[in-house]
Amino acid sequence: MTTQVCIIGAGPSGLLLGQLLHDIGVETLILERASLDHVLSRVRAGVLEQGTMRMLVTAGIGGRMHAQGLVHEGFAITRDDDIHRIDLTGLTGGKWVTVYGQTEVTRDLVDRRAETGGVTHYEADGVALHEFDSVKPYVTCRIGGEEVRIDCRFIAGCDGFHGASRRSVPEDAIRTFEKVYPFGWLGILSDVPPVSHELIYASHSRGFALCSMRSRSRSRYYIQCNAGDSIDAWSDDRFWTELRRRLPPGIAESMVTGPSFEKSIAPLRSFVAEPMRFGNLFLVGDAAHIVPPTGAKGLNLAASDVHYLFEGLRGHFLERDNHLLDTYSSRALDRVWKAVRFSWWMTTMLHRFPDQSPFEARIMESELAYTLGSEAAQTALAENYVGLPY
Repeated sequence: MTTQVCIIGAGPSGLLLGQLLHDIGVETLILERASLDHVLSRVRAGVLEQGTMRMLVTAGIGGRMHAQGLVHEGFAITRDDDIHRIDLTGLTGGKWVTVYGQTEVTRDLVDRRAETGGVTHYEADGVALHEFDSVKPYVTCRIGGEEVRIDCRFIAGCDGFHGASRRSVPEDAIRTFEKVYPFGWLGILSDVPPVSHELIYASHSRGFALCSMRSRSRSRYYIQCNAGDSIDAWSDDRFWTELRRRLPPGIAESMVTGPSFEKSIAPLRSFVAEPMRFGNLFLVGDAAHIVPPTGAKGLNLAASDVHYLFEGLRGHFLERDNHLLDTYSSRALDRVWKAVRFSWWMTTMLHRFPDQSPFEARIMESELAYTLGSEAAQTALAENYVGLPY
């Protein structure tokens, strides 16, 4: 097989990059190790920055997002029993975010690729990257039990933190930075109406909590839990009881509860790999960086990577100009580190750390008090939350 760009991974970043390139006449082939059903069953975040939304519209999938997405012009931060609203629109000159599940984004991109004739191979086993430091890289794998070689001009590694792309890079050619947080997020999905029409970030002496939603009738809730907790130890009743304890009484009393149909514990880490280009291999999204879900930057950061890489590949193929391709890593990493800083800051400010000294605990309490009492600090928070420009 031959293609111009071989994309490893059919998550949102791989599918979005593939669609944008396909629409300008650049040939792409996407390889995904999981089945299509598994890809569409993965539950992820759902807060979209306006830059991400613009890219989805450019890729031809804005219709359902605009029809079903929930526009949020602000969100609340609670501190024990106090409630403070962050006015995103007022603080940023009219910007907002939209709640639209990552699963739905993926489904829209899968349908769009099928409609436009893009090629995706699911359940591709043993994906391996070869000679990406040359002008003739290639990828090998098994498709339907048959050994296949794909010759290409470029490889885009969109296959996540545990994928083959970053692991293919020699250790002496890459530098990684990591912080593992000593807690996780226990999250549930339940078909009950959200407790609020906007997100609620709760800072409480018992730990962090987040009240979110996927629609007007489906809620997504999280609580901070111990890193070693087991799902089996958390019944629905125990979860709802603990969540209510971490919310102001008025919010807790109005909450509608019900059975969960998805429950998981997500570990939290900050991770960055530098650089993001190795010859003709480009790392995109979670293959290059991970952020805690606090602040909803994961999917949005992957989308900005796609923006920078698409610009570079478009310049190469359509304009025979390699400047944007050659600066992909530095431009992407500049925005990556700013988002990593913001996610770390929100995580540190809103969570309780088991190994925190009394001094550190008081500093974080003061950081939150200052943020909630300062319009300048709230403006900085809002500017980062709605998404830095690219």
